[in-house]
Amino acid sequence: MTNTDLRGAVAGRVLLPGDEGFEQAAKPWNLSVRQPVAAVVEAADAGDVAAVARFASARGLTVAAQPSGHGATGDTEGVILLRTRRLGGVEVRREERTARVGAGVTWGEVLAEAGPLGLTGLAGSSPVVSVTGYTLGGGLSWFGRKHGFAADSVRSFEVVRADGETATVTAGSDPDLFWALRGGGGDFALVTAMEFDLYPAPALYGGRMLWPGHRTREVFEAFLEITAEAPDELAVWFNRMQFPQAPPMVGVDVAFLGEEGDGRALLAALDKIDDVMADKRGPVPVAELGGITAEPTDPSPGRSRAELLTRLDEAAIGTLLDSPLEPVVGLQVRHLGGALAAARPDAGPSGPVTEPYLLYLLGFAPTPEAGAAAGDRQRRLAEELGGAVSGRKPYTMLGGGERAAAAFSEQDLARLREIKRARDPRGVLRANFPVLA
Repeated sequence: MTNTDLRGAVAGRVLLPGDEGFEQAAKPWNLSVRQPVAAVVEAADAGDVAAVARFASARGLTVAAQPSGHGATGDTEGVILLRTRRLGGVEVRREERTARVGAGVTWGEVLAEAGPLGLTGLAGSSPVVSVTGYTLGGGLSWFGRKHGFAADSVRSFEVVRADGETATVTAGSDPDLFWALRGGGGDFALVTAMEFDLYPAPALYGGRMLWPGHRTREVFEAFLEITAEAPDELAVWFNRMQFPQAPPMVGVDVAFLGEEGDGRALLAALDKIDDVMADKRGPVPVAELGGITAEPTDPSPGRSRAELLTRLDEAAIGTLLDSPLEPVVGLQVRHLGGALAAARPDAGPSGPVTEPYLLYLLGFAPTPEAGAAAGDRQRRLAEELGGAVSGRKPYTMLGGGERAAAAFSEQDLARLREIKRARDPRGVLRANFPVLA
């Protein structure tokens, strides 16, 4: 590959090793992951995406698309890294309750447009995650218990195929590819835009409550009491936090698609717990959904692990509440169920997820040694949970060293692999977690 070859193929910026700015452009969101790519292309438009695919296909190269770099694994040796952040544009159709977005659009941008209209998309906890990358991986939303996976709300994809040809993919035009894109990852086509359903959100109530660590068991008991009878409109996430040089804390994050009075009544068990350090619950504009967990909006180094939990018996609860966390800084248990667990004939490969809870573990990784220590502690915590861990993981929450096979049923994995071989026989496209790996 020469500078002239690739730079002459696209209108956007091309960076090769040795160029000023190359190292920064190649960095993923998780700064503990190194991406040894052969080139970075910052596509100016969908035409550039097609040009990169044609270029790679003709030369036996591989392309990995990353709008922002969330979910990167570092499995990119010799790959052309395609940045699609400049493919913007949010079009909300209020009457149809749909949105069309370019591949680089973030959830914060969508919610800023939809929220004032009394609508929401099925966004997760962070406003800076790209809608496309999140949705290709299934998309676990605050509102998933009510409306299912974000991927299952997609109406159409505008794509570039592995050979560089463009297409609009719907359930009617290409049912196999449409199914695979709705939660099977980015292995099958390069998405340049997509259209998806929005949902009514005339009122939203939520926020975070915090207590000192000695209230952990009481908070978890309230969490279990609330989730045992929670309507599908209510999402509740339990958090243990152990930051360096800080006392342990425990918290609950909540989001309720409804009025404040109803939300407070559903969460009454939390109000009985003393020593509350903070209570930020209240009406939440849809555009400020990302403020509930207040996750960092700038790249940082970290190490994470997710597990689906089949049960919360006394042994599992003891591990979750009493096992030391350090050097893990956060342990989160999310209530699932509702529409996420429902079998739908028109759904993609993400679901149904019958496990009632999800465990998410996070550690800081400013150095390789710190990342390894956090990963080891996460592994041991998962092992301590034994049979409470199902072994399946949501694709969108896979971590480094894990494989796509962990995210799908045997039948769905076989179908995804068949589609991959048929649509990309030369392996031009590579997802963060390839289905053939």
